[in-house]
Amino acid sequence: MTGTVAHASLTLTRDIAVPVERTFAAFADREQKRAWFTDGPDWDTTEDAFDFRVGGTEIAEGKFHGGPLSRFVARYTDIVPNERIVLTYDMWLDGTHISTSVACYEFEATDSGTRFTHTEHGVHLDGLDDGAGREEGTRGILETLAAYLES
Repeated sequence: MTGTVAHASLTLTRDIAVPVERTFAAFADREQKRAWFTDGPDWDTTEDAFDFRVGGTEIAEGKFHGGPLSRFVARYTDIVPNERIVLTYDMWLDGTHISTSVACYEFEATDSGTRFTHTEHGVHLDGLDDGAGREEGTRGILETLAAYLES
């Protein structure tokens, strides 16, 4: 179905048993971000860029399990070290634009480490993506992040 727009919001919170500084660094450092976000035996990278600063762009493009070409392009709009990251990002599948989102990542110190909160407002295009799918995918990414940091 073309010409449709679906709006969806999500908020996911995950406690991670490492300090805030370590959790934030997993987003701010290119090699760490690559280790949990795109690297792995099932991901084949076709394009990669990482400019972690306000106004900077991140690109992660590749195929997961030999599937469709996935393209993530983000622009950082606000960064407060160890507190928050705000970004806008677009997603494409096989060259078709499927969504645009605004996301905020918040880092809060707890007695046992970090309370990480991901809040996102998405515009899902032409029936090619939806809020439920994005939430499921994001939940999986947060689990991968936590496993990386806690290992």
